[in-house]
Amino acid sequence: MWRDGRKSARNARLEREWTRLFRYACALTRDRERAGDAAQEAALKVLSAKTEPADDVAYRRWLYCILRNLLVDQSRRQAREAGSEAPEPIDWRYAERALSAITVRQALEQLPLAMKEVVVLVDLDGFSYAEAAAIIGVPAGTVMSRLARARATMLAIIGETNIRMLPQRHVATR
Repeated sequence: MWRDGRKSARNARLEREWTRLFRYACALTRDRERAGDAAQEAALKVLSAKTEPADDVAYRRWLYCILRNLLVDQSRRQAREAGSEAPEPIDWRYAERALSAITVRQALEQLPLAMKEVVVLVDLDGFSYAEAAAIIGVPAGTVMSRLARARATMLAIIGETNIRMLPQRHVATR
Protein backbone atom coordinates (compact mmCIF):
# COMPACT_ATOMS: atom_id res chain seq x y z
CA MET A 1 0.00 0.00 0.00
CA TRP A 2 1.04 3.65 0.07
CA ARG A 3 3.09 5.50 2.57
CA ASP A 4 0.99 8.10 4.42
CA GLY A 5 2.56 10.98 2.47
CA ARG A 6 1.65 9.56 -0.93
CA LYS A 7 -1.90 8.73 0.15
CA SER A 8 -2.36 12.19 1.61
CA ALA A 9 -1.06 13.83 -1.59
CA ARG A 10 -3.44 11.71 -3.69
CA ASN A 11 -6.40 12.66 -1.51
CA ALA A 12 -5.47 16.36 -1.61
CA ARG A 13 -5.14 16.29 -5.38
CA LEU A 14 -8.56 14.70 -5.78
CA GLU A 15 -10.14 17.10 -3.29
CA ARG A 16 -8.92 20.09 -5.35
CA GLU A 17 -10.84 18.77 -8.36
CA TRP A 18 -13.91 17.48 -6.53
CA THR A 19 -16.28 20.45 -7.01
CA ARG A 20 -15.63 20.69 -10.75
CA LEU A 21 -15.80 16.92 -11.17
CA PHE A 22 -19.15 16.82 -9.38
CA ARG A 23 -20.48 19.72 -11.50
CA TYR A 24 -19.46 17.84 -14.65
CA ALA A 25 -21.23 14.74 -13.40
CA CYS A 26 -24.37 16.78 -12.62
CA ALA A 27 -24.36 18.27 -16.10
CA LEU A 28 -24.12 14.86 -17.71
CA THR A 29 -26.63 13.04 -15.51
CA ARG A 30 -29.14 15.80 -14.61
CA ASP A 31 -29.47 13.99 -11.30
CA ARG A 32 -27.48 15.18 -8.26
CA GLU A 33 -27.73 11.85 -6.44
CA ARG A 34 -26.60 9.85 -9.44
CA ALA A 35 -23.86 12.42 -10.09
CA GLY A 36 -22.62 12.09 -6.53
CA ASP A 37 -22.57 8.31 -6.77
CA ALA A 38 -20.68 8.43 -10.08
CA ALA A 39 -18.16 10.97 -8.78
CA GLN A 40 -17.54 8.82 -5.71
CA GLU A 41 -17.11 5.71 -7.84
CA ALA A 42 -14.65 7.60 -10.04
CA ALA A 43 -12.79 8.75 -6.92
CA LEU A 44 -12.46 5.14 -5.78
CA LYS A 45 -10.99 4.19 -9.13
CA VAL A 46 -8.57 7.11 -8.98
CA LEU A 47 -7.49 6.37 -5.43
CA SER A 48 -7.02 2.67 -6.13
CA ALA A 49 -5.07 3.18 -9.36
CA LYS A 50 -1.48 1.93 -9.26
CA THR A 51 -0.21 5.01 -11.08
CA GLU A 52 -1.55 8.43 -11.96
CA PRO A 53 -0.34 11.20 -14.25
CA ALA A 54 2.23 13.43 -12.60
CA ASP A 55 1.33 16.54 -14.58
CA ASP A 56 -1.72 18.43 -13.22
CA VAL A 57 -3.26 18.98 -16.66
CA ALA A 58 -2.90 15.32 -17.57
CA TYR A 59 -4.27 14.36 -14.15
CA ARG A 60 -7.43 16.45 -14.64
CA ARG A 61 -7.95 15.00 -18.11
CA TRP A 62 -7.45 11.46 -16.73
CA LEU A 63 -9.89 12.11 -13.88
CA TYR A 64 -12.62 13.45 -16.17
CA CYS A 65 -12.11 10.56 -18.60
CA ILE A 66 -12.63 8.07 -15.77
CA LEU A 67 -15.87 9.80 -14.74
CA ARG A 68 -17.14 10.12 -18.30
CA ASN A 69 -16.43 6.46 -19.09
CA LEU A 70 -18.19 5.43 -15.90
CA LEU A 71 -21.27 7.46 -16.84
CA VAL A 72 -21.27 6.11 -20.40
CA ASP A 73 -21.20 2.57 -19.02
CA GLN A 74 -24.00 3.38 -16.56
CA SER A 75 -26.12 4.96 -19.32
CA ARG A 76 -25.72 1.90 -21.48
CA ARG A 77 -26.77 -0.32 -18.58
CA GLN A 78 -29.78 1.90 -17.85
CA ALA A 79 -30.81 1.88 -21.50
CA ARG A 80 -30.79 -1.89 -21.43
CA GLU A 81 -32.83 -1.89 -18.24
CA ALA A 82 -35.13 0.87 -19.62
CA GLY A 83 -34.57 3.11 -16.61
CA SER A 84 -35.48 6.79 -16.66
CA GLU A 85 -33.66 9.87 -15.38
CA ALA A 86 -35.14 12.31 -12.91
CA PRO A 87 -34.48 16.01 -13.59
CA GLU A 88 -32.14 17.85 -11.29
CA PRO A 89 -34.01 19.99 -8.76
CA ILE A 90 -33.77 23.75 -9.25
CA ASP A 91 -32.99 26.03 -6.33
CA TRP A 92 -35.33 29.02 -6.84
CA ARG A 93 -34.18 32.44 -5.66
CA TYR A 94 -35.41 35.89 -6.63
CA ALA A 95 -32.26 37.93 -7.08
CA GLU A 96 -31.23 39.20 -10.51
CA ARG A 97 -28.01 37.19 -10.48
CA ALA A 98 -29.84 34.02 -9.48
CA LEU A 99 -32.47 34.50 -12.21
CA SER A 100 -29.71 34.93 -14.77
CA ALA A 101 -28.02 31.77 -13.53
CA ILE A 102 -31.31 29.87 -13.69
CA THR A 103 -31.94 31.12 -17.23
CA VAL A 104 -28.50 29.98 -18.38
CA ARG A 105 -28.85 26.68 -16.53
CA GLN A 106 -32.22 26.01 -18.17
CA ALA A 107 -30.76 26.82 -21.57
CA LEU A 108 -27.86 24.47 -20.85
CA GLU A 109 -30.29 21.70 -19.87
CA GLN A 110 -32.04 22.02 -23.25
CA LEU A 111 -28.85 21.35 -25.19
CA PRO A 112 -28.13 17.91 -26.58
CA LEU A 113 -25.63 15.99 -24.44
CA ALA A 114 -22.73 16.42 -26.89
CA MET A 115 -23.11 20.22 -26.81
CA LYS A 116 -23.73 20.39 -23.08
CA GLU A 117 -20.65 18.34 -22.40
CA VAL A 118 -18.30 20.76 -24.20
CA VAL A 119 -19.89 23.82 -22.54
CA VAL A 120 -19.31 22.29 -19.11
CA LEU A 121 -15.75 21.20 -19.87
CA VAL A 122 -14.56 24.37 -21.61
CA ASP A 123 -16.68 27.20 -20.23
CA LEU A 124 -17.37 26.00 -16.70
CA ASP A 125 -14.38 23.81 -15.87
CA GLY A 126 -11.75 25.70 -17.85
CA PHE A 127 -10.35 22.90 -19.98
CA SER A 128 -8.65 23.87 -23.25
CA TYR A 129 -10.13 22.62 -26.51
CA ALA A 130 -7.38 19.99 -26.76
CA GLU A 131 -7.97 18.80 -23.18
CA ALA A 132 -11.73 18.60 -23.69
CA ALA A 133 -11.16 16.72 -26.94
CA ALA A 134 -8.97 14.18 -25.15
CA ILE A 135 -11.60 13.68 -22.44
CA ILE A 136 -14.46 13.20 -24.91
CA GLY A 137 -12.39 11.31 -27.46
CA VAL A 138 -13.00 13.56 -30.47
CA PRO A 139 -10.77 15.96 -32.45
CA ALA A 140 -10.24 19.48 -31.08
CA GLY A 141 -12.00 20.91 -34.13
CA THR A 142 -15.12 18.96 -33.20
CA VAL A 143 -14.99 20.45 -29.70
CA MET A 144 -14.68 23.95 -31.16
CA SER A 145 -17.59 23.50 -33.56
CA ARG A 146 -19.80 21.89 -30.89
CA LEU A 147 -18.98 24.72 -28.51
CA ALA A 148 -19.78 27.38 -31.12
CA ARG A 149 -23.09 25.68 -31.94
CA ALA A 150 -23.88 25.21 -28.25
CA ARG A 151 -23.25 28.87 -27.43
CA ALA A 152 -25.38 30.01 -30.38
CA THR A 153 -28.15 27.60 -29.40
CA MET A 154 -28.09 28.81 -25.79
CA LEU A 155 -28.31 32.44 -26.91
CA ALA A 156 -31.29 31.57 -29.11
CA ILE A 157 -32.98 29.71 -26.22
CA ILE A 158 -32.39 32.59 -23.84
CA GLY A 159 -33.61 35.07 -26.46
CA GLU A 160 -36.88 33.16 -26.78
CA THR A 161 -37.66 33.33 -23.09
CA ASN A 162 -40.60 35.42 -22.01
CA ILE A 163 -39.06 36.25 -18.64
CA ARG A 164 -38.27 39.93 -18.31
CA MET A 165 -36.79 41.68 -15.31
CA LEU A 166 -39.14 44.18 -13.69
CA PRO A 167 -37.75 47.61 -12.92
CA GLN A 168 -36.69 47.98 -9.32
CA ARG A 169 -39.07 49.93 -7.13
CA HIS A 170 -37.52 52.76 -5.23
CA VAL A 171 -39.16 53.61 -1.95
CA ALA A 172 -38.95 57.28 -1.16
CA THR A 173 -37.82 58.07 2.35
CA ARG A 174 -39.02 61.17 4.11
